[in-house]
Amino acid sequence: MKMNGKFGIWITVLLGGLLISYAQQQPFSFVLLSDTQLGMYTGDKGFAQETANFEFCVAAVNRLKPAFVVILGDLVNKAGDPAQIKEYKRIARLINPAIPVYEAAGNHDVGNEPTEESLALYRKTFGRDYYSFRAGPVYGIVLDSVLMHTPKNVPGACQEQQIWLQKELEKAKGSGLQHIVLFQHHPVFLQDPEEPDRYENIPRAQRQVLLELLLQYGVHHVFAGHTHKNIAAQAGSIEIVATGPVGKPLGKDGSGIRVAAVTDSGMEHRYYEFGMMPERLAPLHK
Repeated sequence: MKMNGKFGIWITVLLGGLLISYAQQQPFSFVLLSDTQLGMYTGDKGFAQETANFEFCVAAVNRLKPAFVVILGDLVNKAGDPAQIKEYKRIARLINPAIPVYEAAGNHDVGNEPTEESLALYRKTFGRDYYSFRAGPVYGIVLDSVLMHTPKNVPGACQEQQIWLQKELEKAKGSGLQHIVLFQHHPVFLQDPEEPDRYENIPRAQRQVLLELLLQYGVHHVFAGHTHKNIAAQAGSIEIVATGPVGKPLGKDGSGIRVAAVTDSGMEHRYYEFGMMPERLAPLHK
């Protein structure tokens, strides 16, 4: 059937307007995964459960189509284990290539006490352990929190990251992007910026320097993993969030993913356990 020229133009304009209206209603969203940690359930005797969990999360990511995904460290349970790394990479490659994936190094990836050798192996296997990216209104900065947590064998690498971070924050502040967001494995702290040093947090000496930089450059969100449970804390205008795991949970919340969305009022996020995965990215119902 031939379409009248004017009628065809009207339909095209109408559909175009609907598409623009729909796009405007969709907030800019991204997904956070953490602690895929292949091998944890069985003490490195196998990783069938982690495979099932990770594949389920990948299917959800591909259905939701976020702007990007960040995997917040502890990709595997045993640093440098070839079988665990191979399986992790196989599953990660199932994420739609149109969705950028950014990885952070965890203590199970570079070792609890990283060395020059373990850092070199991680970088050869997974790529950079600290870097930045830009996506929509987000200037993302990915840090190697293990360097801050336990720098004794790699003080030079820790210092290099610190110098890089300040320069990168300068770039981020001058970029004009709406949100500078930090992604790392260890939460900066769990409840109080003055809390004692623990396995789960960044030591106070490094913590104070980091928090001062974040306040100086207007960083309001730090997303981490490591705890295998959900924790949220505040330091002035900075929100510190540890998100639950893809792999084995250690708290009251089950395995899951966190979805974050940039809205007119700022940034919202919510953790979804496997049985409560969202049908779509927006809106986030808290």
